[in-house]
Amino acid sequence: MTKETTQTHTATATQKLVLSALFIAFGVATSTLLTFPIGASKCAPVQHFINVCGAVILGPGYAVINAFLISLIRFFLGTGSLLAFPGSMIGAALAGILYMLFKKDLAAFVGEVFGTSVLGGICAYFVAKLFLSSDSAAVFGYVLPFFISTIVGSIIAYVVIKQLRLLKVLK
Repeated sequence: MTKETTQTHTATATQKLVLSALFIAFGVATSTLLTFPIGASKCAPVQHFINVCGAVILGPGYAVINAFLISLIRFFLGTGSLLAFPGSMIGAALAGILYMLFKKDLAAFVGEVFGTSVLGGICAYFVAKLFLSSDSAAVFGYVLPFFISTIVGSIIAYVVIKQLRLLKVLK
């Protein structure tokens, strides 16, 4: 590698790390302002906005790590619950993987919505049963609340990404 290539690669990695930190800070900061309860879950549409943007801009690895760290910090601050982990992380992973495979913004949107609401909602049932000792949880009981939360944040992310592409901020 030439010195120029190494510097460009490092700058890109540094830029991704900084943007990731900004996404995490934004997700944690808004967790007290922009959430609403639906049933036993606390819906945070900003998390899903960050998941889709992170999947498209940073890739699946960063998107999952961001989702995990936002959920972890929110949990320790008392503004989130254990139920945030499966939905946010599975949604971020699927959004990133589908975007990586198809290179379409819509693929990230679909991955986030399906991953969070259906797959994450079903996994949240097991989290509720195992860790929260919830006897009232139903297998599909978290799918609708997770869907409502993720559809709002994912639509906003999709629109923002499309606008960033029109402005040539994103390729």
